Amino acid sequence: MQQHALSVLVENEPGVLSRVVGLFSGRGFNIHSLNVAPSHEEGVSHITITTEGDSLILEQIIKQLHKIVSVLKVVDYEDIPAVSREMMFVKVQAEGPVRGEILRTVEIFRCKVVDVSHNEMIIEATGNHDKLEAIISLLQRFGIRELARTGAVAMRRSKKTDQA
Repeated sequence: MQQHALSVLVENEPGVLSRVVGLFSGRGFNIHSLNVAPSHEEGVSHITITTEGDSLILEQIIKQLHKIVSVLKVVDYEDIPAVSREMMFVKVQAEGPVRGEILRTVEIFRCKVVDVSHNEMIIEATGNHDKLEAIISLLQRFGIRELARTGAVAMRRSKKTDQA
């Protein structure tokens, strides 16, 4: 199965998200992450969907998405250069001598400590999927108490121009 990230620009109106998500579930696709937010254009929202599945079925879904009146544009980032990031908060047990180790891990991954108490820390991390998985893996030994993670956001990379 292949990993896919789709960007869907839609008119910001009730029911659009439900119709978009319904196309995936109706064809047996599980959505791994979903991010929806207003775009730079008034009245237009940007949906980023990550999923895994057969490319032929995904092609059908994209064609069906184009048939939804409120869908303005669909881009599959599979074959084009794109930047993708997620953000997460991780609350870890941080009592006594392990605080230093946690802070070193935070520094190595360029994360931020956004809250501290006597026995816990909340860490903010931003990066691609693999980076966040690596951070989670390293923090597990300290005791993860809670984890909240956004869906991916993605954008096509700028085209490079040749300079003479």
